[in-house]
Amino acid sequence: MKVPAISLLAGTLFGAGLTISGMADPARVRAFLDLFGAWDPTLAFVMVGAMVPMAIAWLVQKRMPRPIVCEAFDLPGTSLLDAKLLGGASLFGIGWAIGGLCPGPALADLAIAPIEAGIFVAAMLAGMTAHRIITK
Repeated sequence: MKVPAISLLAGTLFGAGLTISGMADPARVRAFLDLFGAWDPTLAFVMVGAMVPMAIAWLVQKRMPRPIVCEAFDLPGTSLLDAKLLGGASLFGIGWAIGGLCPGPALADLAIAPIEAGIFVAAMLAGMTAHRIITK
């Protein structure tokens, strides 16, 4: 029961941070990506501000023999840039620019703007399903 409660708390904190920072507002995201128009740099400050606690978390994690509520850390490996990574990153960026949302804010926006976010989430789930089918 401890792990689901911590996961729920972390997800709630993440969603609140996205909402408070403006990352869940598609108009603000589009303004951030509009470098040659009405550029809004506030999300750059949010991103830089997010790096500080993450850097601290990595330093703390290195000193821990194991996580508090799990048996072992499940950290992603590192790999070189390849076509799959570049293609996926490009598709993500295009979708982010068109929709003004990425997966985290889209899920948070289901509570704020369910119809608009629901369309995005449905398309996101369809893309995830297509990827799973194609890569098998």
